[in-house]
Amino acid sequence: MNSEKILNEIGKIYSPLSIECQKDFIKNSKIETFKRGEIVVREGQFSKKAYLIVQGCARAYYLKDGKDISDWFTFEKEFMTSIVSFFSKEPSPHYIEFVEDSMVLEFSRDMVDILANKYHDFERFISKVVTETMLGLCERLYTIQFNKAEDRYKHLLNIYPNITNRIPLTHIASYLGITLETLSRIRNHKNRI
Repeated sequence: MNSEKILNEIGKIYSPLSIECQKDFIKNSKIETFKRGEIVVREGQFSKKAYLIVQGCARAYYLKDGKDISDWFTFEKEFMTSIVSFFSKEPSPHYIEFVEDSMVLEFSRDMVDILANKYHDFERFISKVVTETMLGLCERLYTIQFNKAEDRYKHLLNIYPNITNRIPLTHIASYLGITLETLSRIRNHKNRI
């Protein structure tokens, strides 16, 4: 899949980009591949790159008292970066790891600034991407605060029906704020019904 086709597809989801903007985007980005388990940002590092997932998936996670806590997952046609570091130019509180062998369109923070200043359609595009990301994180926070563990799991399956085939259950449990044992009980109960 080439960069032009990728941008056309992603434009349908977020906001269309003009041909001129697409050409600049393509000129200033590149297709990269990452292996499963590859970490591209570590806690305390500065994140100057963002990734549009073309194929595969990634996750952002924290380490708290030696415990791995997944914060969010991204799949095809979604973006991944350490949001805090990428936009505020602060050290990342997250690790960013590819969970599957992945192909991405990689671009820099500098490119975002240049294209947003040059093209109004790119500015709208980035605004839509950031808005969708923030709404997703707000929904996650609401779900964690106000729903029972089983309802959190059902909600996650509604968003990503095949997530259990792609993300290890330990990561899913930490994302839901529950133990692996609790997740196993929920899954076993669901399978008996």
